[in-house]
Amino acid sequence: MLPLDRPLLDEITLGAAGVAVVALLTGITANVRVRRLRRGVAALGGSGTDSVLDAVRRSSERSAAMQSDIERVRGEIDQTRREVSDALRHVAVVRYDAFGDMGGRLSFTVALLDDASDGLVLTSIHGRSEARTYAKGVKSGSSEQSLSPEEQQAIELAMRGSARR
Repeated sequence: MLPLDRPLLDEITLGAAGVAVVALLTGITANVRVRRLRRGVAALGGSGTDSVLDAVRRSSERSAAMQSDIERVRGEIDQTRREVSDALRHVAVVRYDAFGDMGGRLSFTVALLDDASDGLVLTSIHGRSEARTYAKGVKSGSSEQSLSPEEQQAIELAMRGSARR
């Protein structure tokens, strides 16, 4: 064996120690990055051992499932809108004194309309000795029978109230 001189051995030892320190720092940096990646994968809904692709695939599947749920709910909402469009849901009441000698606004007109302004108008006129009630059909906001100003006002109020909804 060849004799090695001492300064050369010291340099080789210092070089090896430097390489070991660089390798240790590289290992620590790699470990920190792997932990960050695992936390990121866990934030995507995966376990710490899943790959990023697995987590993205699961996230994509959930997104597709939510999209189909949204489409189903939209269909149900549209169907519900069609079903309630002919419901008598626009209502207005006009109270008034039909006769000058009667007070208390006991006479009234009620308009009950759907989205197409179809429905009916009920009018109750109260006098001292009797009360009379009339019903008139309404189609597109008007009636075949003549409408009193109060009946016309009730129809307009009912449809104006629906414009706010």
